Amino acid sequence: MKKNEFIVKHDRQADAIYIYMSEEQVAYTKQLDNLRYIDYSSNHTPIGIELLCVSNGVMTDDLPFADDVARILVGKHVNVCV
Repeated sequence: MKKNEFIVKHDRQADAIYIYMSEEQVAYTKQLDNLRYIDYSSNHTPIGIELLCVSNGVMTDDLPFADDVARILVGKHVNVCV
């Protein structure tokens, strides 16, 4: 996977999106709130974003690569909340 090349998995049945930002192993996960989780590598680099209940819209302002994530969500017809 190239830098800033994201892979997006959208599970409509689960109403969730996972954005892969790297192929590195997950060392730990930070919960931003009940609907947003960030996975980090062992060197503290964000490598994935899990978004739940996306049909209600997603807050992107404090996500890593927020502008890129917002563009991805709009492309998936998900409302972006700021």
